[in-house]
Amino acid sequence: MTSKRIFLAIAIALSLGAATPAFAGEGHDHGDAAAAPNANGPQRLPDGSVFLPKPAQRQLGVRTLLTEEAELPRSFELNGKVVMDPNAGGKVQPLNAGRIEPGPRGLPNPGQAVRKGEVLAYVVPSAAPIERSNQAAQLAELRAAKSLADKRVARLQELADTVPRKDIEAAESEARSLTERIAAVGGGLATREALIAPVSGVIASANAVAGQVVDSRELIFEVIDPARLRIEALAFDAAISSDVGSATLAVGKERVPLTFVGAAHSLREQALPLAFSAEAAALSALAVGQPVRVFVQSKSKVKGIAVPLASLMKNPANQSIVWVKTAPERFEPRTVTAEPLDGVNVAITSGLKAGDRVATQGATLINQVR
Repeated sequence: MTSKRIFLAIAIALSLGAATPAFAGEGHDHGDAAAAPNANGPQRLPDGSVFLPKPAQRQLGVRTLLTEEAELPRSFELNGKVVMDPNAGGKVQPLNAGRIEPGPRGLPNPGQAVRKGEVLAYVVPSAAPIERSNQAAQLAELRAAKSLADKRVARLQELADTVPRKDIEAAESEARSLTERIAAVGGGLATREALIAPVSGVIASANAVAGQVVDSRELIFEVIDPARLRIEALAFDAAISSDVGSATLAVGKERVPLTFVGAAHSLREQALPLAFSAEAAALSALAVGQPVRVFVQSKSKVKGIAVPLASLMKNPANQSIVWVKTAPERFEPRTVTAEPLDGVNVAITSGLKAGDRVATQGATLINQVR
């Protein structure tokens, strides 16, 4: 019995030793312990909202806007381009073919300011050798006839007492006519055409170098006023032209108001061209021919909420969303329906209600929190 009790005690001790967990010595652990999550940092919650502490909001520069519902004009986004204002710009083209020579200040460079009437360059007309020979021969004949006419006038003036006055006047008239003809023919051989700036502004394009041979009507310079440009937009719906209330152009973060000039009555590329004018310092950042987006506000209204375009994000399903601040440190995504408004703001027609606080700055960073 005694040996059985000893054996039973040893078996119990061994079983207890096997159930006790073993720990490695100091410095010999393998880092298998799971790290505890940081509950104080930005994180995406299971319901899709984002927990964003106040320090993180300040660090990310998050700003919000209290929304208001209003009657907003129904808007259309049109593709357009910057064109020259015909009353504030012009093209410089030679009337005759010839060779380019620099003007008094040299050939102008793109971006150089010029004044109306300033000589930009000269064009020396080109003529065939036979034409120049004919002109030179004609000039020699005229000079010889002028010499004879002057001598005849001198003789008649000496005989003024015996010669009728009408003969003297006829000789003098012939001498003056020959003088003018000599000046005209001689000027045709030595003259050069001056290329003059049609308006005051800056050189938009320059296609001339010294000694270049150009044809007549070839475009040499373009002069524009960068603060006065035209915007030409293409409307594929002809009904838009009769429903234009106002229009704007987004230049960076600035909104430039446009004035509707008129619509063409002939299609171009299956669309109706609409012309807008604008005068603003922001237009100096645009170039002639640059494609732009024109936002046309119609006279009809739609009920919605205006929010900045920067507030509009995309979720993984490619739906348009905005981030609404539902608590001091919580942002919730809202699927919305948006329409263009003026290039800087958009009109939310569904998905928001008045009084919601929408993230306007830092929305992109909120959307990236995982």
